[in-house]
Order: sequence, then C-alpha cells, then structure tokens
Amino acid sequence: MAGSPTARRRRLSIELKKLREKSALTCAQVGEALDWSGSKVNRMETGSGRVQPSDIEALCRFYDTSDELREFLKSLARQAKVRGWWQVHGAGVPEWFNIYIGLEQDASTFRQYQCELVPGLMQTEEYASELHKTGAHMSPQDITKAVQVRMERQAMLRRPDAPDAWFIVNEGALRHAIGDRALMREQMECLLETAGLAAVTLQVLPFDSGTYPATGSFTMLGFPAPEDPDIVYRDGITDAMYLEGEHHVREYTRAFDGLRAAALSPQRSTLLIESILKDYAR
Repeated sequence: MAGSPTARRRRLSIELKKLREKSALTCAQVGEALDWSGSKVNRMETGSGRVQPSDIEALCRFYDTSDELREFLKSLARQAKVRGWWQVHGAGVPEWFNIYIGLEQDASTFRQYQCELVPGLMQTEEYASELHKTGAHMSPQDITKAVQVRMERQAMLRRPDAPDAWFIVNEGALRHAIGDRALMREQMECLLETAGLAAVTLQVLPFDSGTYPATGSFTMLGFPAPEDPDIVYRDGITDAMYLEGEHHVREYTRAFDGLRAAALSPQRSTLLIESILKDYAR
C-alpha cells in the first residue's frame, strides 16, 4: 500500500471509480440508490471529499464486493486522514502543494524539467529562501517553514529506496543569479553534489541546443503499484494542475524524451556546471 495519506486517498478514489464503472452506473445512479447526492459520489471518486469508513461500508454492500476488498478500502479511508509530516507547517505550505508533496513522497520515478530555476530538490537553503522572499507575500515565519519543508523533501533522493530521479535544467536557470555570487557558488556546488547521488541523473539544456519541445517547467511522477497511474504536475503562483490521462502522460513523456535528446550528456552537463561555478567564483 502506498505510504503517504495523499497517495492512499488517490488509490481509494481510483478503486471506488473502478467499482462504479464495473457496475456500469453513473454517479447520480449510485447516489440515488444510497440516498446520497451524485456530487458526493463524484467527490469520493476524485479525492476532493473526505470518505468515511461508513461510506465504504455502504458502497461495498451496494457493489457486493468481497470482505477482503471492503476491509482494504476501509483501511485506506482511515489512513487517508493521517496528516503528513509536511502538513504541520501551516501557511508555509499551500494546500494545493500539500497534495503534490504527498504524491512525491511515494513516487518510484521522478522526471522534471526546469526552465527558469534550479529544481527545488537541488536548491540550497539560501537559494530557496531568496526565492520565497521575492516570489510571494509571506511572513518571515512562513518563509522559514516553507524553506524547511523544501530541505526536508530533499531527503527522498538519499533514501535507500530513492526514486529514479532525472532532472533536465535549462542553462538559463543556472546563469540567472539569485542573491549574490557567493550564494550562487554554493548553489552550483550543491547541484554537483546532488548530481553525484546514485539515484540522480542531471542534464543541462544549453543555450545552443537548437529547437526543443517548448513546454515550460513540469514534473512527471511514476508509482510502484500498477494500479496507480503516472501523473504530470505543473504549478503556478496560486494553484497547480494535475494531469493523469493516458494522452497527457504520453505527450509529456514524448516532450521529456525530446528535451533529454537535446540536452548535454550527464558528463558534459557536469563540465558546464563546473564552468559556471568558476564564473561565479571570479
């Protein structure tokens, strides 16, 4: 079973939708049979509403499931209520980003393209702090909490079961100075250190790479259980977008492969980062 509350909630939603579709019924029909609204059934299937064990009991009786499946789904519903470690930081982590962190913690594969900034999982504390100071209207306390969460998230790359993580970063993100030169020297050193981790592959998309898929930054997460489909994540200033359909995943996979082909090899990427580090040292 997936580890984080977010992943459990997602798995529960997937399983409930599968049961309804297997019965060839609409949300409205299920709701009417159980004296619920159709919107309640829909919220349960999209993960946008709390699902109580008593709701699972009613649905499983209606769908005539096995006792084993009923208990499994009830267990998912109970554990989905548990708060993740990142949720104790309050306003330091927006609600829409809480969802992403929960999924990220359970990913087995991680693919990310960053065109403007150093990837969050590779940022130093000082770099992340500068971004939060200029990018949002947050109190000093909330900035501290947000940076702390970002630093704690980076531990996933050093776990024994770390996800297979592949990063592609535009050269412009590395040459865009955040803070002073000393900060950027430390950030380049951090990039090189993180790129050396066993689970990490880092490529730089150079200025002279020619034509490549113009997508904007995005992240693709894959999960160990075949029942949990891959997801594409994109965020903005105030919200985020989660794309799960087969078409979306296929097209973003194709875009990532195109970016990977246009980028420098990991070895040449390391040489370029070392060159940029020397520039910041002058």
